[in-house]
Amino acid sequence: MDNPSTNNKISITRESLNVEAATQGNPTSILKMMAVASIAAGIQFGWALQLSLLTPYIQLLGVPHKWAANIWLCGPISGMIVQPLVGYYSDRSTSRFGRRRPFIFFGAIAVAIAIFLIGYAADLGHSLGDDLTKKTRPRAVVIFVLGFWILDVANNMLQGPCRAFIGDLAAGDHRRMRTGNGLFSFFMAVGNVLGYAAGSYNKLHEKFPFTQTIACAFNGLQKPMWLLMLVTAINWIAWFPFFLFDTDWMGHEVYGGNPGDAVYNKGVQAGALGLMINAVVLGFMSLAVEPLGRFFGGAKRLWGAVNIILAIGLAMTVLITRAAEHERHVSNVVGKPSHGVKAAVFSFFGILGIPLAINFSVPFALASIYSSSSGAGQGLSLGVLNISIVVPQMIVSALSGQWDSLFGGGNLPAFVVGAVAAVISAILAIVLLPTPKPEDMAKASVGGGFH
Repeated sequence: MDNPSTNNKISITRESLNVEAATQGNPTSILKMMAVASIAAGIQFGWALQLSLLTPYIQLLGVPHKWAANIWLCGPISGMIVQPLVGYYSDRSTSRFGRRRPFIFFGAIAVAIAIFLIGYAADLGHSLGDDLTKKTRPRAVVIFVLGFWILDVANNMLQGPCRAFIGDLAAGDHRRMRTGNGLFSFFMAVGNVLGYAAGSYNKLHEKFPFTQTIACAFNGLQKPMWLLMLVTAINWIAWFPFFLFDTDWMGHEVYGGNPGDAVYNKGVQAGALGLMINAVVLGFMSLAVEPLGRFFGGAKRLWGAVNIILAIGLAMTVLITRAAEHERHVSNVVGKPSHGVKAAVFSFFGILGIPLAINFSVPFALASIYSSSSGAGQGLSLGVLNISIVVPQMIVSALSGQWDSLFGGGNLPAFVVGAVAAVISAILAIVLLPTPKPEDMAKASVGGGFH
């Protein structure tokens, strides 16, 4: 005999699933998935502002630098607690608005509240009795920390349901699910760009007067930082083809296979071995960055020199590919490159570990030095430097397919573009970037030893 209450519960649950249930077995349109994925831009915008401005701003309110890091505990704590709980209850929600929408709605409201508390912490603290002539403003600090924690919780409350909603809309279609998550990743990058850009621009309050507060102070970036961002962006246009296509190049061009076959997989495995060699060289070279900086006469000269190595390495891919193709043509055998080709391939991976070690350290050291000389916060400078990494990734991802089609397919066109970008970044690093002064280097917390 059926249980009426159970039947009613099932009926309510089915009704509450709304669009999510309706899409099972019938994937929704890309436009709707894009609309859901676009929420990631707002989420990441908040994260970007936090990463770039939290530490400088909290010190502006009088919190010592050694205590500022404690505020960041909210991120991992809320991530461990909030996202699993929200995920669990959103899966089982019986709301007539759908499983995910209520969490997204209230998460968005919480973000708005948090941003108001953070942005107007100093004003609210002053209205509650803070003395602006004193360095520490305890009421503003409490309001700021409260707003920051609410923002972290709200972002975690939004992120999980948004991704789950994309999965619901894909309705089991794996291709559609990959597309949806790709869109989510794209909008995360957009949010990063907008967030870091907002943090780097010191005249937003002039464009939007209602945002100006009595504590409005994020010092603008000076010319050296803008030049550094330009060089970094061009440099990462050189690096991303390697990161994106190295193992595919091994499987397709070097070993002569096609995705999915045994020859291609063998090449990919060889590429993974090459990346391991690259990582070993990277590790050892990372320990030698400072003495190499002194040997070359400064960080910018070292960076310029290793970018020439990067250009040569990327250009080597053309010669290696032609040699491998010639061998296959002569022997009529695929999947068995000669020892000479293998030696060249693994040398290529190993050599690129040298500029990679410099690329992971020198730009960030220069950012710290330049920010110290201009009076801008290191957190802001290091945060906005990430724009110069995110934007090239978007460019390479969007255009590499067109490059390949224009030049007949394969990975070589992207590598050639990378080689050209590496040469340009090498020249600009040496010619455009200012040479750090000893007193500026003394102020910086990192990068000491470069002259």
